[in-house]
Amino acid sequence: MTKKLIALVIMMTALTTGASAQGFLKKLGERATEAAKRKVEQKVEEKVEREVGNKVDEILDGKKTDTTNVSSGNEEVTGDDTPDALAQNQKSDFVRGSVILFEDDFAGEQMGEFPSKWDINDGSLEVSSVNGKKYAHSNAPSSVFSPLMENMKSYLPDVFTLEWDYFYCKPGDIDQAAIQINFYSEDEDNGNIYLMYRPGSPDSYGNYRFKKGGGIDSDVTGSIDWETIKKFIKLGQWNHFAISFNKRALKYYINGNRVINLPNVKAPTRFEYYIHYGEYPYRGVGHVIIAKGAKDLYQRNTTDISAVEKAIAATGKFVTNNILFETGKATLKPESMSEIQKVADYMKKNPSVRFEVQGHTDNQGSDAVNDPLSQQRAEAVVKALEGLGCDGFNLRAVGKGSHEPVADNKTDAGRAKNRRVEFIKK
Repeated sequence: MTKKLIALVIMMTALTTGASAQGFLKKLGERATEAAKRKVEQKVEEKVEREVGNKVDEILDGKKTDTTNVSSGNEEVTGDDTPDALAQNQKSDFVRGSVILFEDDFAGEQMGEFPSKWDINDGSLEVSSVNGKKYAHSNAPSSVFSPLMENMKSYLPDVFTLEWDYFYCKPGDIDQAAIQINFYSEDEDNGNIYLMYRPGSPDSYGNYRFKKGGGIDSDVTGSIDWETIKKFIKLGQWNHFAISFNKRALKYYINGNRVINLPNVKAPTRFEYYIHYGEYPYRGVGHVIIAKGAKDLYQRNTTDISAVEKAIAATGKFVTNNILFETGKATLKPESMSEIQKVADYMKKNPSVRFEVQGHTDNQGSDAVNDPLSQQRAEAVVKALEGLGCDGFNLRAVGKGSHEPVADNKTDAGRAKNRRVEFIKK
């Protein structure tokens, strides 16, 4: 059908007289050609994805993960931290809270020094780097640490999200570190989530223990089996972990994939990281975010879609802070796909709608970096929408850099609001 359309346009151009008419038809022919090109590319991508599954990103992007470098915790190693196709396409209901209470990506910290936004309860910490990304590294056999907050015993609201990154070694004989998240109400132990991963070993496992909510005097316990952990952990890369808590319901995610869903646990007021196993070279966490708010309990997709519709009807645009990227990159994080899916569903329901997709950054870094980065991020969102079946002809990517802030860039919360994607109806 596309070839016939192009042929018709060429014939009409040849027969039509008048400079303006010919110019119009020329532009129409160019658009038709571009549409045909995108359709071919989309078909190729779909075929590749079916054949090679979670290797699709390496094939399409021409990347290959480095599986050779393993070094000490204070050295940088190289590798590809792009989430694979399995993680990006896996449905996730995670939504980051709307108000940032704490954020630390360690980017401004000095290597080898104690991270300034943290407190230590046991062991020791220092700022280190792997894959070009700084993190809080435990340089003791084990370390227990927590964020510095105004009220150290009660800073988690009754609805919150917690996110952090963790680096896992490439395959080899090195045991992967165990990470444990301990939750408390004041000084009372509320429970924990523990994860241990050893590549190629059945000793890999995860487990959890929490006190039940509602005054019930008992615990809820369970485990994450080895096959689940193996399926979602990516070796030689940074992995993204997240917790969503809503008054009583706790959900736990590995690279955007929900692996724990507990309907009734006691609400915590604080937490701490507990890093085990001293022989592992990358013991620690990177880019920690605590936010107030979370996805509503049992929120349905129809509500998600109507939220986009409501925003478009009221303001002519949909603005979101839940489309997330790797730091300093245009690589979409897997948990962004649920938000992009909302827009895709809206576009499929309204096929004639056209969007200008705007990428916005905070003011960290120069315009020479932020301007092209925001453009690349907008283009990444457009590509993701096309991959979900949206017509690329109705999408235009525009990078705005940090030139149109909606909040004060002097605070972490303000910068988080400025890092956003806007879908402007045209």
